[in-house]
Amino acid sequence: MLISLIQTAPLTFVIIAVILMFSLAWHELGHAWVANRMGDPTAKNLGRITLNPLNHLDPIGSILILIVGFGWAKPVPIQPRNFTDLRSGLFWVSIAGVLVNFAVAVVCLILIKYFGQSMGAVSYNALFMAARINILLVLFNLIPIPPLDGSKVVQAFAPASWWGPMMQLERYGFIAVLAIVYLSGNQLWKAIDFVINGIFTVLP
Repeated sequence: MLISLIQTAPLTFVIIAVILMFSLAWHELGHAWVANRMGDPTAKNLGRITLNPLNHLDPIGSILILIVGFGWAKPVPIQPRNFTDLRSGLFWVSIAGVLVNFAVAVVCLILIKYFGQSMGAVSYNALFMAARINILLVLFNLIPIPPLDGSKVVQAFAPASWWGPMMQLERYGFIAVLAIVYLSGNQLWKAIDFVINGIFTVLP
């Protein structure tokens, strides 16, 4: 558990907690910004297009971040009927948070690859942890089970007759997601390392 690091490695605890909070907040910022660009100003009107993580973090999700190392931010409210194109809007808003996390991971890995030898151990480890955490958020959110972003991406391409049943699944989806994460265990971390190694490979 993350909270156990307070006594054994307090600096590591602070670094991981801060990275998690900003990563989750920027994920939601991505949703809010793209939703506004696609014609829905709901999130903008609620002050969600901001880099300030305090506007995005959920109290319970933040506490869980500090205790177990994973949590959630406040979901960005959207009104799909405001999109200029419903399916396109649903797809890009849903994938936006994932793309933000992937971009953060890539930037961290670029800094490691080209400046890693000249930076201190704390900076190096912080960047590597940031990359792993953001890839984790990418893979986790792409699980196609409601209410995760992956389900909304599928919904954007699914027949309209599927939308009702898919929305009904949201009340049970989180239980299924937790079960998948619990059962996948080491496989999820192997997938994260596979993605990171792949990014390192394609970097010039």
